[in-house]
Amino acid sequence: MGACLSCLFGKKTKSLYEPLLQENEREAVADLLTYLENRAETNFFEGDPLRALSTLAFSDNVDLQRSAALAFAEITEKEDVREVDRETMEPIMFLLQSPDVEVQRAASAALGNLAVNTENKLLIVQMGGLEPLIRQMLSPNVEVQCNAVGCITNLATHDENKSKIAKSGALVPLTRLARSKDMRVQRNATGALLNMTHSDENRQQLVNAGAIPVLVSLLNSPDTDVQYYCTTALSNIAVDALNRRKLASSETRLVQSLIGLMDSTSLKVQCQAALALRNLASDEKYQLEIVRSRGLPPLLRLLQSSFLPLILSSVACIRNISIHPLNESPIIDAGFLSPLIQLLAYEENEEIQCHAISTLRNLAASSERNKRAIVDAGAVERVIELVLNVPLSVQSEMTACVAVLALSVLLPLTNSSSVEVQGNSAAALGNLSSKVWEQPEGGLNGYLQRFLLSTDKTFKHIAVWTIVQFLEGRDPKLFANISSSDTIVSAINSLAEFGVTTDGEEPDDDDDSDEIVALARKTLSLLQ
Repeated sequence: MGACLSCLFGKKTKSLYEPLLQENEREAVADLLTYLENRAETNFFEGDPLRALSTLAFSDNVDLQRSAALAFAEITEKEDVREVDRETMEPIMFLLQSPDVEVQRAASAALGNLAVNTENKLLIVQMGGLEPLIRQMLSPNVEVQCNAVGCITNLATHDENKSKIAKSGALVPLTRLARSKDMRVQRNATGALLNMTHSDENRQQLVNAGAIPVLVSLLNSPDTDVQYYCTTALSNIAVDALNRRKLASSETRLVQSLIGLMDSTSLKVQCQAALALRNLASDEKYQLEIVRSRGLPPLLRLLQSSFLPLILSSVACIRNISIHPLNESPIIDAGFLSPLIQLLAYEENEEIQCHAISTLRNLAASSERNKRAIVDAGAVERVIELVLNVPLSVQSEMTACVAVLALSVLLPLTNSSSVEVQGNSAAALGNLSSKVWEQPEGGLNGYLQRFLLSTDKTFKHIAVWTIVQFLEGRDPKLFANISSSDTIVSAINSLAEFGVTTDGEEPDDDDDSDEIVALARKTLSLLQ
């Protein structure tokens, strides 16, 4: 920076430019050169150093403005970024509106550097920084574009700025620049788009700005940062059911691209690809499409990783995929049972344990063959070994799963050719249905009542699903116990008639609630 100023105001200042400078400008140039030579001891954000920079910034001489902008850019880049006040920000904001490309480039770079600080992010927007930054994004100069978009990216990391950016008109030029041939501009633009996907309102405005096809096309970018930004942005967009329907109708290659990214050389891209598939798999169409598109092998590989985020993202994804009955056998046949059972003991992360046992429960939902395969893989023994030492949320899932699996093992054995096997299995069923019905700790009866009457929709789902499995097992003692429980029958009747309600509010209207109602009605049919 000192060399740059010397170039502008060294030998030439004494001849050509000197008559053009005001007295205060000549003094400011001299002072600034002195301050730059002693930069280690100088605070440029206050006092005389700031006044010298401001004099150059507000000058009518474009060379002085360039020097001030370059000085601000270099100072803010090399010094620790700190909170600054309006007096410091004003000359930079003034320079930002200059028609000169060099001034624009340096001023937006300085502003982007300052926008690393949380308080500065707010101040820049409050002082009207968005409008000139949007104009600079439309500049034909790539350097100006890059710095302006980079500054917007930093500003968009603050929650208070996100809606203001969305409403400022910035999303359309950001979406256009995401296709830039310059990789730096592309990275900054896709990073800014990602930062705008963290709220429902902003996601919708982003979709309206035409971001979805751009983000999907850039999944095939050779740059891993762009891949990461686009994959994560699409994952966030896919949280909304309406957006998933738009993706399903317009982006036919999306699932295939995300499956391909699970083999990326970048761990963070692999992780986000699995999370994006997890969010898409909230819908039945995507649950089936992921399996049909050969998504199971890469998910199994991630599931067996030693890297916790990869394990979590993949087990969350397979849990959603396993909800569809047609996916149960393909998942089992693909070799998921043993890794899932191993994850039941993953003490480092409760969420992984919950997803693993929930997946096993889903896989046992509709096929005796699959239940048998899960039991043969050692799931029941593993759960019994762990159940008293896992968190309560995991315990609830484990007990529901084991109850169903135990029935699937014991009931067929009552038809064994061995009288001894028949007797033992019948005795075990008797224990399960009568001795364990009330004890210990309220037994199966208490567990079912607590879950049915819970305000948690997931607990209601677990309870009514478990009752269906019990009734379909056709054990007379269990049938009698369930049908004679006024609390259970009343709760099932309420769910079948009124759906899932919370604190007296209107019934929930979503896929999970619809499934609970369907299961409750099936229960009543079985009881009749």
